[in-house]
Parts: sequence; structure tokens; C-alpha cells
Amino acid sequence: MQRVAQDWLVLQLTHDSGSALGITTGLQFLPLLLFSLWGGVIADRYSKRGILMVTQAAMGGLALLLGMLALTGSVRIWEVYLLAFALGLVTVVDNPTRQAFAVEMVGADGMANAIALNSAVFNLARIAGPAVAGLVIGFVGTPAAFLINAASYGAVLIGLKLMRPEELHQARRAPRGSGQLREALSYVRARPGLWMPLILLFFVSTFGMNFQVTTALMSRTVFHTGAGAFGFASAMFALGALGGALLAARRSQPTLRLLLATSFAFSIFEIVTGLVPSYLTFLFALVPTGVAMITYTTASNSSTQLNTAPEMRGRVMGLYMLVFLGGTPLGSPLAGWVAEVAGARLSMIAGGVISMVATIVISAVLVRRGGAGERSYARSAELARSMT
Repeated sequence: MQRVAQDWLVLQLTHDSGSALGITTGLQFLPLLLFSLWGGVIADRYSKRGILMVTQAAMGGLALLLGMLALTGSVRIWEVYLLAFALGLVTVVDNPTRQAFAVEMVGADGMANAIALNSAVFNLARIAGPAVAGLVIGFVGTPAAFLINAASYGAVLIGLKLMRPEELHQARRAPRGSGQLREALSYVRARPGLWMPLILLFFVSTFGMNFQVTTALMSRTVFHTGAGAFGFASAMFALGALGGALLAARRSQPTLRLLLATSFAFSIFEIVTGLVPSYLTFLFALVPTGVAMITYTTASNSSTQLNTAPEMRGRVMGLYMLVFLGGTPLGSPLAGWVAEVAGARLSMIAGGVISMVATIVISAVLVRRGGAGERSYARSAELARSMT
């Protein structure tokens, strides 16, 4: 909600300046590119519950400040830039901490299911949030979206406060010391079951998961519909994502083969969605595309955490979030440029083709290694579970 309201506010303040919108997005994601690994170090070094209380309060405060500025009409574009960058800085620490904290809440027995549910909610929110924000902005106004978002952090902070720390399954904290980033990179590099899925995730998320751009352009420039029809298309995609989230939450242990299969399925569905002849078939095609995308991303998140030792989980998830979200400043403008030059259909199809090629290449590497990646994946998962 915050991101959509922020983008809408930028367009209002700059009279629909695409450059200003690009600057805002770049400033918000720049900290992810620069400091994601450091955020993971912080997550491993201190109490995750304590970190989350600080980061969630800070994010709520930033939303409240921007909402009050927008409500009074005194907001300036440089203030939006500054607050977007500040939100990005907080997110750098919040993301890996929140991902790893799910495991501490349930322990080893419920770890796989908890990770799947957490990842499903995270990915579903990335799709449903913009739809909700659009409704709020349309009916109440842009400041209301910021203020509702700010109020929602109260529930998060109350939930964290009411937790009983002695019942958490806390991982051993990493001591202060030099070389912790190098240690995390060496840890991942030595485990094909970690770095191969991360490489695949980079290509799929950067080039294939630009639906906020491609769905809007398909609705407007290909099928010539209005804002309401675009909202309905987003809702259909969210419906598929919800189905994928529920399916993922029922699965106890993702495998490397599942990752490859769901990534390939997502690629095919995205290509088909870009080829459909009518708006009605476009809506229907978005549902299985959403199912496949959320199933893949949830399995990717779960497998990364399940294959990581508890004391390394924060740093590895910092790398994961860098790979998952760090390519957004590259992928979204590229998808928009391709759509402008060659059409929205080709932009969506190209995303699916790149994702499919990446899946095929990773699969070929696994076959060439004679299944070594799959065996490494299984050994890493077993070791991580035994240490939790």
C-alpha cells in the first residue's frame, strides 16, 4: 500500500513525471542493492524480536510522517525522495530478520510449514497490496493510504510485545567480528543447493516478475480497457496467487526438482498470457500464472531457509532478498522500455522466455553434475534441520 500511494503522490506532485517516479523507485531500492548483506549480519547478531520492534516502529513512523505531510498539503517532492530512501534503509534490516524470525517462532518440527506460510503471505501481499491501495486512494484519497498503513503497524508491535521470549526457539547469535560477510558468501558458494536456486531466482524475479508493469500495459494498450478493468485483472492474478499460497503452505519439504518444475511452469504460463487473443482469456490466463509464480517463489524461499544453518540464516536471507528484490530497478524499467518499443505483448513474452531459458540452463547444469546439486540440496536441508 505504501509503495503504490507513494508512486501516486509522486505523479500528483510532478504532473505525471516518469523520471520522478523512476528516481523514487530507485532511491527506495538502492539500499537493498548496497546494504542487504549488512542487514543479514545485523539479523544474525542481535535478538530478531527486538530488531523487528525497532524496524516496524520506524516503518510505521515513516508512513505516518508522509501521511501527515500529504494530508496537510505541505509535502514536497524532495521530502518524498528522502522518506523513500529512509524506508529502503529500514527494509534492508527488516526483511532478512522477518524471514528468519518465522523459524524461531515454531522450532524444527514446524519449520517447513512456517517458512512456507511466511513466504506465501509475503508474496501474496506484494500482489494484493497494490489492489487494496488503489481502492483506498480511489475512494478516500492518497493520505488515507499512508495513514491506514501507519496504523497497521500498531497491531504488529502489539503482537511482538505479547510474545513470550522464553518460548522462542532462538538461534545462536553470531558474535561481533570481521569477515562475516565473506563467511556468508563462502557458505553459499560451497553449497550448490543454495547458489543454483539463487541464480535462477535472480533471472526469474528480475525479468519475469514485472506484472505491475506488464499487466497494466496489456490492459491499457493491448485490450484498450480502463482503470476498472486493470483492477479486475490484478484481482484475478491475486486470486491465482492466493491459490498458489495455500498449495505451498500444505507442502512440508520443497525439493530442487519442484523449484525447477514450478519455474518452468511459470515461464510457460507467462508466455501464454502474453499471447492470448482477448481480454477475457487474458483474465483466465492470469490465474494459473499467479498460482505458478507464488508456488515457485514460496518454494524458493523455503528451500533457502531450510538449507541454511540457523546461525547463518539472517545473512543468507539478506543475500536472498538482494537477489529477489534487488533486480527490480533493472527489470521494471526494462519491461516498460520493451513495451514502449516493441509492444506490451512482447514485453510479457520476453519475461517468460528469459525465465524459461534460465530454468533450462540450471537444469542442464544439474544433469551435467550427475545430480550432485540435488544431493547437496538434500544434505544441506538435513544438516540445517538437525542444527535447529
